Amino acid sequence: MAQPGHAVVIGGGIGGLTAAVALHRRGLRVTVLERARSLQPVGAAISLAPNSLRALDVIGLGDEIRDLAAWSGDGGLRTPSGRWFSRSSAEAATQRFGGPLVLLPRATLIERLAALLPADAVRTGVAAVLSDSGGPGRAARVTTPDGELETELVVGADGVRSVVRGVLFPGHPGPVYSGFTTWRVMIPVPGVRFASHETWGPGRLWGTHPLKDGRVYAYGAALTPAGGRAPDDEKSELLRRFGDWHDPIPAVLAAARPEDVLRHDVHHIAAPLPAYHHGRTALLGDAAHAMPPNIGQGGNQAIEDAVVLAHHCDDLAAYTAARLPRTTAIARQAVRAARLSLMSSRAGIAVRDTAVAALSRAKPALVLRSFDGIADWAPPQRPYASGQTPAGNR
Repeated sequence: MAQPGHAVVIGGGIGGLTAAVALHRRGLRVTVLERARSLQPVGAAISLAPNSLRALDVIGLGDEIRDLAAWSGDGGLRTPSGRWFSRSSAEAATQRFGGPLVLLPRATLIERLAALLPADAVRTGVAAVLSDSGGPGRAARVTTPDGELETELVVGADGVRSVVRGVLFPGHPGPVYSGFTTWRVMIPVPGVRFASHETWGPGRLWGTHPLKDGRVYAYGAALTPAGGRAPDDEKSELLRRFGDWHDPIPAVLAAARPEDVLRHDVHHIAAPLPAYHHGRTALLGDAAHAMPPNIGQGGNQAIEDAVVLAHHCDDLAAYTAARLPRTTAIARQAVRAARLSLMSSRAGIAVRDTAVAALSRAKPALVLRSFDGIADWAPPQRPYASGQTPAGNR
């Protein structure tokens, strides 16, 4: 028999834990089932924009994360030789969107989210299967190695390869390869000072950003067939692809050990789902709308999903109505951004860089304008823990 006021969250990543906290704050008892043996995230750092920080304000975590994170935004775009062709301003972004863009380790965010849950809420090392999505007058059911759970709500937050999504929508084609792979490192690089940047080369890009704890978060991406791996190690692969690019990239690569480098192919959901719910089960984050990382909104949208789901947990159709159009549009924008930044035609690159540089000089706000409707989003819940009114609601 379903326990009154109980929700089961399948997946203990950022979206799943945010949903668990938001549902817990609404008064539900929550159980988080995570397949991995710990909550240690796969990944290095995460960039949080004003939209997701406002969502974290709803659960009382926004100000703490602002304090723990590095405030970013000053920097811009460079060519492999080091020439700046577009500059960005953290102050301008903060003024336009009513809050900062921040960067922090994923592990820090996971740790702070988990700390807001009861001690017995999270179960790791549990392979959970949705056996019944539930419906009117019928509980949802989740099967685990320890038995079956009946519950009023199931949240599928189990990532881009979501098993829950496959149960809800078995005819959906699932994720597709985005055409590129990514590398990430998060390491100390003593004695190196630099401005945050993303550098675009032919079919490749690199980003370098400082963290508040003194470490450096850096990432690379390159067009490559799916499933590829370096013949030796991934650090050597990065040296081959980026070793002759501008400072501080060589210093970052020199400081990295082979075991520091994470490599993952990128996949996204190209065909939108018909809904983000079925019966008493809802999807969020990559399980619902996986997108390329090129506008930095994947994790941000998962956090948005989580607080909106908690707001509409008694009406999942309203959750779908609130989230599906927005996330579909943002995912499509991320695909376009990936194609632009990873362009491989030298003639096309010359036109792109010249156009971006000209626009940045003539109307700097045009670059920020591409995030209108994204970074200025405000969640439906009140009040905000920070006491700040979101820019979008002034």
